[in-house]
Amino acid sequence: METVLITGGSGLIGQALSELLMQHGYTVRHLSRTVKGNEKYPTFKWDLSQNELDSKALENVNHIIHLAGENVGEGRWTAARKKRILSSRVDTVALIQSKLQPNQLKSFISASGISYYGTKTTENIFKESDPKGTDFLADISVQWEKKAFEMSSLASRVVALRTGVVLSSKGGALEKLQKPIKIGIGSALGSGKQYMPWIHIKDLCNLYLEAVQNTKLEGVYNAVSSQHTTNLEMTQGVAKVFGKKLWAPKVPAFILKLLFGEMAQIILEGSRIDNSKIKAAGIAFEFEDLDGALNDLISKN
Repeated sequence: METVLITGGSGLIGQALSELLMQHGYTVRHLSRTVKGNEKYPTFKWDLSQNELDSKALENVNHIIHLAGENVGEGRWTAARKKRILSSRVDTVALIQSKLQPNQLKSFISASGISYYGTKTTENIFKESDPKGTDFLADISVQWEKKAFEMSSLASRVVALRTGVVLSSKGGALEKLQKPIKIGIGSALGSGKQYMPWIHIKDLCNLYLEAVQNTKLEGVYNAVSSQHTTNLEMTQGVAKVFGKKLWAPKVPAFILKLLFGEMAQIILEGSRIDNSKIKAAGIAFEFEDLDGALNDLISKN
């Protein structure tokens, strides 16, 4: 029985992934900043500020899945917050790196972001081979991946999944989107023409499981569904599930910029992302169609 250590295991993706890994016979451990003692999975403490990591977490571990990272969509991007966003993704890898033995791992699998290509709306459909962007979030993903691939001396394989908007019934972007729609005041944001590359949480967890099990998977992969969906189409799709009509005008971009500052770009911009590389590896998606994904996830009560 192999052991998988997950950073950020208590989060939205981490919880769903932990359950899936257990179902497939893996022993699951979590790394967390706080340990209460009543966690569902064996949880070990790490403290980046003190450069501390409980060595028991790494004993006989076979795979590490790195999901830890401060939420980029919660609050304005002050200078201090930008530093935390980067550190929570990059410096945490360095901490793990310092505690491992050479060639200890079978795989190191890291989250990344489609923001690697730049947070912008263009006509391009971005593939893994396309150049990096130049904005703040692009730089975060670039540094995140660079640090992850430094683990190649400690792991037989390194995989990075550039992930889009994760759709889940238990929180995240979909919960925020559906709240105003349920009470009849939902509307598209900005122009509504910006793309929202998305993935159902079940498909994302299956990709992580595949990355653990499939020794042929190595390198960078876009983790998004095949369907290209704009913000307006996403909003309309959610409204359709609830049987609601969108009557409110689009929320103007300048209002969102006033409210969120620089962070508003993740709401107002977005391009299409190509997933042919991961599909060429023989991986099938359960939810390729937005209507099917939303109907699976949204409770109509």
